[in-house]
Amino acid sequence: MIHKTAIIDPSAKIGNNVQIGPYSVIGAEVEIGEGTWIGPHVVINGPTIIGRENRIYQFASVGEVTQDLKFNGERTFLKIGDRNVIREFCTLNRGTTQDTQIGNNNLFMAYVHIAHDCVVGSHVIFSNNASLAGHVTVEDHVILGGFSGVYQFCRVGAHSFVSTNSVVIKDVPPFVKVSGYYAKPYGLNTVGLQRRGFTENVITELRQAYKIIYRNGLTVAKAIEELTKMETVEVRDMIQFIQTSNSGIVR
Repeated sequence: MIHKTAIIDPSAKIGNNVQIGPYSVIGAEVEIGEGTWIGPHVVINGPTIIGRENRIYQFASVGEVTQDLKFNGERTFLKIGDRNVIREFCTLNRGTTQDTQIGNNNLFMAYVHIAHDCVVGSHVIFSNNASLAGHVTVEDHVILGGFSGVYQFCRVGAHSFVSTNSVVIKDVPPFVKVSGYYAKPYGLNTVGLQRRGFTENVITELRQAYKIIYRNGLTVAKAIEELTKMETVEVRDMIQFIQTSNSGIVR
């Protein structure tokens, strides 16, 4: 299950049924969960904790030291959940002031970069060359198009969609579709919501909420006042996201 040319530090903890391909390097303080597959020429450095049944393809660099110039050797982790797919040439860095954390069932296509101190939820798709700067939060069920980028300290809300070649410099509210350089709102992520089983009633409510935020010429404060009159859980999620935004939302 472990190729004879793989180099594994004695302190690494390898779970049951883990496969490690030729010429891969597993460094000190790395934990790899049961059933994970690691292809050839992968480098994993610690402290890094990887969950169960992940697939990490050739030439990926996982758990390397942050590229943040402020990094001064702080002890931080990269923590990866279960059943993630990390494709060729992805770079996932440890944190500077906090751990970099990745959830479950995510797909990171080739050349994706996850910088220091990021938090990525579950069921997220990063298309080729999508990148996160430091301190970015990406919530569950987000799709980032190819060559898209998210500026530091921004948040991307659950079930939102960032189109190809977009640059996000403000927070993207949940359920919203954005596009452009710099990214602007382009409606509700209706297709994604339908695919994930949201009812027509909920989607109709979210459309109305989107119009209140973006189409009625209201300030953010006034839009929130109008949104509080709506009762769906999803709209309340939008309200909470906007109220806790430090970077402001895309407009």
